[in-house]
Amino acid sequence: MHIDRRRLLGALAGAAALGAVPGAAAAAGPDGNPGAGPAGLPGAEGAAPGAPGAAAAALARLLPGHHRQVTFRTVPRKGGADAFRVSGKAGALEVSGTTPAVQLTGFHWYLRHVAHAHFSWNGAQTSALPDRLPGVRTPVARTANVPHRFVLNDTNDGYTGPYNEWDYWQHEIDVLALHGFNEVLVYAGADAVYHRTFREHGYGDAELHAWLPGPAHQPWWLLQNMEGYGGPVSAALLERRAALAKKITGRLRELGMTPVLPGYYGTVPPGFAQRNPGARTVPQGTWGGFRRPDWLDPRTAHFRRVARTFYRVQKELYGATSMYKMDLLHEGGKPGDVPVADAARAVEKALRTAHPHATWAILGWQENPRREIVDAVDRDRMLVLDGVSDHYPKVTDREADWGGTPYAFGSIWNFGGHTAMGANTRDWARLYEEWRTKPGSALKGIALMPEAADNNPAALALFSDLAWTDGRIGLEDWFARWPRYRYGAADPHAVRAWDVLRRTAYGTTREDGWSEAADGLFGARPDLAVSHAANWSPRQLRYDPEEFDKALPELLAVAASLRHSTAYRYDLLDVTRQSIANRSRTLLPRIKAAHEAGDRARFRDLTGQWLDWMALLEEAVATDERHLLSRWTAAARAWGSSEAERDRLEHDALTLLTTWGPRDSADTGKLHDYANREWSGLVGGLYRTRWKAYFKELDASLTDRRKPKPIDWYALEEEWLRHRPVLRTKPAGDVVKVAHKVARKL
Repeated sequence: MHIDRRRLLGALAGAAALGAVPGAAAAAGPDGNPGAGPAGLPGAEGAAPGAPGAAAAALARLLPGHHRQVTFRTVPRKGGADAFRVSGKAGALEVSGTTPAVQLTGFHWYLRHVAHAHFSWNGAQTSALPDRLPGVRTPVARTANVPHRFVLNDTNDGYTGPYNEWDYWQHEIDVLALHGFNEVLVYAGADAVYHRTFREHGYGDAELHAWLPGPAHQPWWLLQNMEGYGGPVSAALLERRAALAKKITGRLRELGMTPVLPGYYGTVPPGFAQRNPGARTVPQGTWGGFRRPDWLDPRTAHFRRVARTFYRVQKELYGATSMYKMDLLHEGGKPGDVPVADAARAVEKALRTAHPHATWAILGWQENPRREIVDAVDRDRMLVLDGVSDHYPKVTDREADWGGTPYAFGSIWNFGGHTAMGANTRDWARLYEEWRTKPGSALKGIALMPEAADNNPAALALFSDLAWTDGRIGLEDWFARWPRYRYGAADPHAVRAWDVLRRTAYGTTREDGWSEAADGLFGARPDLAVSHAANWSPRQLRYDPEEFDKALPELLAVAASLRHSTAYRYDLLDVTRQSIANRSRTLLPRIKAAHEAGDRARFRDLTGQWLDWMALLEEAVATDERHLLSRWTAAARAWGSSEAERDRLEHDALTLLTTWGPRDSADTGKLHDYANREWSGLVGGLYRTRWKAYFKELDASLTDRRKPKPIDWYALEEEWLRHRPVLRTKPAGDVVKVAHKVARKL
């Protein structure tokens, strides 16, 4: 859609909604994008200021009963920084901001701190709003302290929901705008770009459909870790995913946000050198039991031709943008005899040829980006998204590590979509402001990158506040204020509950070498000595579980009038679920001791307790639709155009949560249960099936006075995947009643 037509449609929508005042039009940028500006300012550089009426349309979706009381106005940046201002009397508010997304950020800041309401990706609280929105005695104004506010992990499309539809994405984008983000990673639709690209370089439809993984596994293909698994991908599926990507990128531009698209750095289908004479590829070996795609030498003319095709096709499908994500030699990638610096320069040149003013975004993870990469490229046009700012205590000087390359302070508080509560908020509060304000700082952004979104709503709010807060955030004060707008009014029990959570689940630090909370053992492959379900997760709880348990009775004592919002009910379920999950870590050592002592009566009593806790966990998570495994499988099946494809997509989605892939990846690659989560259908299904089988064999070994026989867990898991019982399709029960039951049992 041409910008003039988009402005016209946006203005009409805004006028219909509330008579919004449009901002001044920006000039076209070097990529044909409106509003191109100077380097280092992503909100201005190659990104549209947004469509007039976009903020009004978003508010109409979010608050249909109040949106006409708000007028949005676009103002120019002062000093290159995003800013908002909220003023006005009751029922007649004016929100000005540099883009529609920033205007929504301003409105949400007002909503939280003045009107005591709240939106999140896990529940909302708006029922306490009066018919007329409260006025503002003193204008609320904030300026972003960094230009880059990046969100979503490369793995997001896998672990959050590979088969989410537009309704989900529309709301997610609104929530991200409300929280102040301006750069959003978009992996959906990349498969269509690769398909069309390599059709022009010697490949047919059938072999490309077989090369592309199923949507649940595509993020790791885009990271050059694997290929093919979960496919073949049909032409109809490619078209639907491309259509979704167009909607996502279009909406982001309307709001003045930057869609961050995958760039091209050398991934090719099998046999590229054989069918393209003169091409040079470097085998990449394996990753997690999967064959990695070959890497096309970026120094060659063949690379330049493929990259030219890739960026042309991508622009035709989704338009140009100002930031492209590329992770050269990710997680063990092999350069072979290709000098890394030369490769980096060639990858950058291909990007600059297609998009002269774009920024190269690269993940800071493990040893990446290698120093050879940042030393070879234009550092001013690179942004490192630091995935371990709050992970390792050895990380202290990113300016030295990356030669002054601009970087974003990042957090990956969640791995694999685990349902565990927690984040290293103490590190955020201390390190962010310290690193941002030190002399010569290269910190230019934040990067919120949990491997799966839609969890830990307090972490979402707190981390996003870093970019909009002057000075260091005081955690005690922040967590005391949080329940007021999370639930709608001040309540002493809510404050005490969240103070407990501040000191436990959200009171951890990177000093122990972790950024994520420990997962529960109910979802682990059974073993009496097991200490983690996912292979790379913490081996023990990172806080005192008895102290954590004090949060549940306080939440249950919150005033009855505040218990009806989706926000309260989500939090109550989350604390209930976590309290149960923590029992697995205190109970398993007792089971082990009973077995080693040969005390069969004690063993049977304790394993009975274990299975009772699992039943209670299943009962708790079954009360919420978003904790149903059937929602995940139904979403996958909805994308299929035949019964065979529906079965294939469902298996693609289910394996990611269980075995992750075939036996080699599950066992040798140790990827099984990497994405474990406490959902109804998993807890009462696969997880219970495994533990019952294990306890049965251990009991038999005590009776027969022999060693337990080994169990082929992959075979059991694959059997369950292929022939599992019918899943619950609707929530059942009341989380409040279940929470009371758990509190009494604790």
